[in-house]
Amino acid sequence: MPVFDFSNSDNKKKSEFQCTYTVFRSNENTASPDRPILLLDNHERKWKHHSCGVFANQNQQTAFEFKEEDKTVSADILQIDARFVSLIHWLGDNHINVRLSGKNREDGYAVYKIREIAFGGGTKLSAEDGFLQFMIERLLAGSAPVEENEDEDQEETGDSMKLTSLQSITDFMTCAGKTMPDNIRLWARRNLAVARSHEVSPEERRHAQRALSIMMNIQWKNNYFEAIDPQEARRILDEELYGMERVKQRIMETIIQINRTHTLPAYGILLVGPAGTGKSQIAYAVARILKLPWTTLDMSSINDPEQLTGSSRIYANAKPGIIMEAFSMAGESNLVFIINELDKASSGKGNGNPADVLLTLLDNLGFTDNYIECMVPTVGVYPIATANDKEQISAPLMSRFAVIDIPDYTAEEKKIIFSRYALPKVLGRMGLQEDECVVTEEAYDAVVEKYADTTGIRDLEQAAEHMAANALYQIEVNHLSKVVFDAEMVRSLLE
Repeated sequence: MPVFDFSNSDNKKKSEFQCTYTVFRSNENTASPDRPILLLDNHERKWKHHSCGVFANQNQQTAFEFKEEDKTVSADILQIDARFVSLIHWLGDNHINVRLSGKNREDGYAVYKIREIAFGGGTKLSAEDGFLQFMIERLLAGSAPVEENEDEDQEETGDSMKLTSLQSITDFMTCAGKTMPDNIRLWARRNLAVARSHEVSPEERRHAQRALSIMMNIQWKNNYFEAIDPQEARRILDEELYGMERVKQRIMETIIQINRTHTLPAYGILLVGPAGTGKSQIAYAVARILKLPWTTLDMSSINDPEQLTGSSRIYANAKPGIIMEAFSMAGESNLVFIINELDKASSGKGNGNPADVLLTLLDNLGFTDNYIECMVPTVGVYPIATANDKEQISAPLMSRFAVIDIPDYTAEEKKIIFSRYALPKVLGRMGLQEDECVVTEEAYDAVVEKYADTTGIRDLEQAAEHMAANALYQIEVNHLSKVVFDAEMVRSLLE
């Protein structure tokens, strides 16, 4: 939902020229003629749908210079999306040739696409092909910056025109401007200075550049969440989970809460139950409903807090921790953290307790990695933890979750899951028709009876795999048209 707030941009650095545009604030993730990136003056003449030229130096003239056949015609910028102010400055400062796509409206020429073109001897400052398009997509995916009421500090633009990855980082920082969180923007400036300095060791420069590359490739989103269709959410839950009505009800309550507040709940979800009851499947279903990338932390394999927090840059082999790498892999700051086996988190065997690190992640106050050395916002992180025994979880950790107990399945539920979900899924994967692998009612009962003393449905899924593979073997090798499993055959096959 866009938020429009028209305000004069004269509060930039005072200069003699007259700023012609107003800034509007929008959170739209696509641009169109109705919701453009910027608006150019078309009072005296209408501009072509595709028009080429360059943006003027914005410190001298807030305009676009159209390159006509025999002359250059200037048009003032009337309005501009706040997210794109720094990008337009960058394009103007470096005299980069672009092609605009726009539509003439009564109030101006609405520009909704900007593409770089190679003519007139212009060269790209960035080493990355398609850098401009990449920047536009990132800015559209970002949030409108807060109103600028402080003195404008000039972003570092660098004194080198070499096409290096460090230059790409510099270009990105310049164009992204205040669409990045303030603390990350200031952190990036400091690290860029280190990466370009000849007064520090090559190792320090390498670490600074690596940290910059990680942080600049993460889309720093705000904590506003669009409404989720409850019917679609329920459909996904029914598709992924059989039964579990109480569990589904709790998840649907969370969805309705998000729709009302447009923010994530203050507490994550802790799913507690026997092994194989579908706890991880529930977590993946929630991530799918929220339309967020997900990552997993397996607490049983983490013995040292440093695995989560990363190591200091004073070490030559320093690297970020698992949590920071998860942000990097996801490519954005809003994601679902699936923390498996939380009940194993309190048994640290190294230099501290890994559970203590989780507390800072779960508090939504920000997480700091020892390698990155910057507070990462975590308001868009939704933690979903799984555990077999909640008695093994410390009270501080428990207090940060809404606990949902996952009961084991009854014999009748296991029979339905095996016959309607597990076996048909395996048959489809193996390319078998239902009439090629027939299972009698007594055979279904035999399967459930075989695994009556085991928890969860993993054994049922393995049994389905075994039976389908056996049927396929008999069809291919013995040239049968179909295989019918009765109770005796099942007991013999699965013994």
